[in-house]
Amino acid sequence: MYFTEEHESFRKSFRDFLQKEVVPHIEKWEETGTIDRFIWEKFGEMGYFGLNQPEEYGGLNLDLFYTVIFLEELQRINSGGFAAAMWAHAYLAMTHLNKEGDDRIKKAYLTPSIDGKMIGCLCITEPFGGSDVAGMRTTAVKEGDNYVLNGSKTFITNGVYSDYLIVAAKTNPEDKHRGMSIFLVDRETKGVSATKLNKLGWRASDTGEIAFDNVVIPKENLMGEEGKGFPYIMQHFALERLIMGVNAHARAEYAVEYALEYMNEREAFGKKINEFQALRHKIAEMASKVDMCKEYNYSITKRLNDGIYVVKEASMSKLLSTKIADEVIYDALQLLGGYGYMEDYELARMFRDSRLGPIGGGTSEILKEIIAKMVIDKKEYKPAT
Repeated sequence: MYFTEEHESFRKSFRDFLQKEVVPHIEKWEETGTIDRFIWEKFGEMGYFGLNQPEEYGGLNLDLFYTVIFLEELQRINSGGFAAAMWAHAYLAMTHLNKEGDDRIKKAYLTPSIDGKMIGCLCITEPFGGSDVAGMRTTAVKEGDNYVLNGSKTFITNGVYSDYLIVAAKTNPEDKHRGMSIFLVDRETKGVSATKLNKLGWRASDTGEIAFDNVVIPKENLMGEEGKGFPYIMQHFALERLIMGVNAHARAEYAVEYALEYMNEREAFGKKINEFQALRHKIAEMASKVDMCKEYNYSITKRLNDGIYVVKEASMSKLLSTKIADEVIYDALQLLGGYGYMEDYELARMFRDSRLGPIGGGTSEILKEIIAKMVIDKKEYKPAT
């Protein structure tokens, strides 16, 4: 219904690429928390960062189901951190470059990003703000032909080693929602500093806390219109939340497959453990949950690809898919018994990496309130104009 032969051919080639070029390095990157630059360029050479980007800047302008395959296959190599580094670059930072950047910005930053020669990060969350985007304190004060940026951001994926930062800041602090703007900040700009954070999971990615101390930004680095930052962010949250939902169903599906392989080999009381009714029924329940998430996410992808504004559906996807992924991976680990608790088996890392799902990109608690506003209060969220 959703995938053509071309999609499946891409899936196979991308899966082969990951096994050959990425998997041999994952353990090192998980240990060091640093992904070597060469792999970004290899992704760029293969066109993987340009799947949904315009052809005039080096992209392939493909439908969103190529993106779904990109996300699903990244989850199967069992490094949530590596996957996050790739998709945060391609679908958070680069989305803003494409949608709000002018031609100069796109040529200078979007094309090298597609080529894997530059790495980007998106800076929205703040130490005192969390999911309260409108309550951010970082400011960008206009002075002549420049803006002066002051403040801090935290939990930023690619926040330490990226080459540029897409930063949300208040240009009019008096206006909570209409006073926010988006800026492009080069990493080498004076006054930008970053500290790497030590995380429970996503160990391969560099998650940073970033400080801006009187950072001078030329006015041409304002992206889109001044004061439109909040609706820009909200508009792109639909894609980010769908991405988180797809990631969740993909890792949960992999967890089920992994548990099934183990159950087919493990014996207890003279028979394979996949013959015990209690465990068989557990797997049936897990597989059913995953399949429901997957089908829902595919339908949302189809609507988003057709230009429909899916903020409600994407929020629902992230809320339930991440919750179900945590439940399924918890159960999959249990099915392995003591081995599931060992780092030598993949479920231990998967268990840790999955826990960020209900937190990143808007916590489940915030999403419930957003969904409640739409369902109960009939609030309508509209795309930026």
